[in-house]
Amino acid sequence: MMADSTNKEMTHAAADALVDEQKGKAGGLVEDNKTPEKSQKMTPRVFLNKVLSGTALGVIIGLIPNAVLSGILKYFGTNTFAVTLTQIAVIFQLATPLIIGGLIALQFEFNPMQMMVTAGASFVGSGVVKFNPAMKAYVGAGTGDLINTMITASIAVLVLMWVKDKFGSTAVVAMPILVGCGVAYIGVLLLPFIAAFTAAIGDVINSFTTLQPIFMAILICCSFATIIISPISTVAIGLAIQLNGVSAGAAAMGVAATALALVVYSWTVNKSGVTLAIALGAMKLMMPNLFKYPIILVPCLFTAIISEIPVALLSISGTPQSSGFGIVGLVGPLASMEAGLAIPLVVLCWIVIPVAAALLSKLLFEKMLKLFDSNVVFKFQG
Repeated sequence: MMADSTNKEMTHAAADALVDEQKGKAGGLVEDNKTPEKSQKMTPRVFLNKVLSGTALGVIIGLIPNAVLSGILKYFGTNTFAVTLTQIAVIFQLATPLIIGGLIALQFEFNPMQMMVTAGASFVGSGVVKFNPAMKAYVGAGTGDLINTMITASIAVLVLMWVKDKFGSTAVVAMPILVGCGVAYIGVLLLPFIAAFTAAIGDVINSFTTLQPIFMAILICCSFATIIISPISTVAIGLAIQLNGVSAGAAAMGVAATALALVVYSWTVNKSGVTLAIALGAMKLMMPNLFKYPIILVPCLFTAIISEIPVALLSISGTPQSSGFGIVGLVGPLASMEAGLAIPLVVLCWIVIPVAAALLSKLLFEKMLKLFDSNVVFKFQG
């Protein structure tokens, strides 16, 4: 009888301990020592792919609401509901670096606390919110520097992989302070250098504006066609170097050409949601594909070069604000309309020609030359 009683007490104690442990794991306060089965060895390439996958998905979640809603709600004028929802979408967009950091951490199967520490460090390191001495307030704008967001998140991941459970029971205090704020500080220190790198790329593109119109349009169009599926922001570069007129039109056409080329190739390869997201402006979904299969640039650049021809011939123009958007929110087409381009030509130049060029590239590069298999290189890697 005593033995039975003792066994029951031990069973209840073990059950209570298991419940407490599960609660701790769910809160990120207890380290889960069960090592999940790893299908891949952690190599630099695998690490980079995980970072890119988390970034690509984070960009969609952060940017799509504002990209879609701002284009629709602007037609409602000063309607209170429309204005409020637009403001909400913009504020939601500010959280893009936070979302990216969390999703990158998720790729590495971190627990909730580790995920939030990575997310917080990424948010600060992105520079999306900065202190304005003149206003004596913290001001947020845009999405921050995407490259620095990725770098800061990567550093946080590496530190957390090294730390593991060294903090023990003090993790809830030590991890946010030492890892979160510590890595965020490193990100803030790196931000000016990364911004200078982005500015240098902008200066190179700006030098193209001194060339003859056709060569200028080709180089700018191809540059933006490439940048839109990289971690660099086309909008930031367009605003930084103040592209205007035909140069802005060429930049926007490059973004549009890549978007429509990706839609054409994604249509039969990926789920409809992925293709729709790309069409709505989430071209950076293909970042992992670009790094893994650089060959995807061939059809994108081909489409951009063909699409550029009417830009030079018809002097399709834009503004610094429209240069990095392409067809997202119809910003590029509307800017060209305001510059005097007739509606039939808008449809022809911004939709018909790029789609036709993309379809031609599919026939030429995939069917005839067999340079790649779209089912492989354009398959969403997220």
